[in-house]
Amino acid sequence: MNIFSKAITFLIIYSGLYFGIELANWTFLIFLFGTNETILQNMELAFWAYLITNIVEYLVIKRKRQERNFWYSRLFSNVLVPWLVVIIWSVLPGIAGTLGPVWFETSWNVFVAFITGLFVIIIERVKYKFSFSFRVVIVVLFLVSLFFFITISSGNQNLYIFKIS
Repeated sequence: MNIFSKAITFLIIYSGLYFGIELANWTFLIFLFGTNETILQNMELAFWAYLITNIVEYLVIKRKRQERNFWYSRLFSNVLVPWLVVIIWSVLPGIAGTLGPVWFETSWNVFVAFITGLFVIIIERVKYKFSFSFRVVIVVLFLVSLFFFITISSGNQNLYIFKIS
């Protein structure tokens, strides 16, 4: 997949999950993402959407070519995605304060997802030479991220680090 087609794929999957919860009331998604409009919910959505995007990419290109570090670069990007969503999303509220109407906040959220997708895809396309120790770090960070997002989805209130008391 080229950079833009993968970014669009990520955006479609992210938006599908987001609007599936918000508008279509797909209750089966609540298990993974909850329904509490927090930053963590958007981080979860980004994490799972990018993981699904990577799986789709693998299924599409696996017969065409095999990259040596395909999964390591994708898992590394997958670990970055949720944090980049938070950092990029926070720019506009940091400058302008409140985002205003729901349609504008939703538009900003979709734009942030697309830009985040572009950024991590560019990062994963750099030809890295992954050492064994860096591959171990990537796998550990990915597994910790899985634990983090699954635990948050289970409703563990101790992990709501972004919630203001």
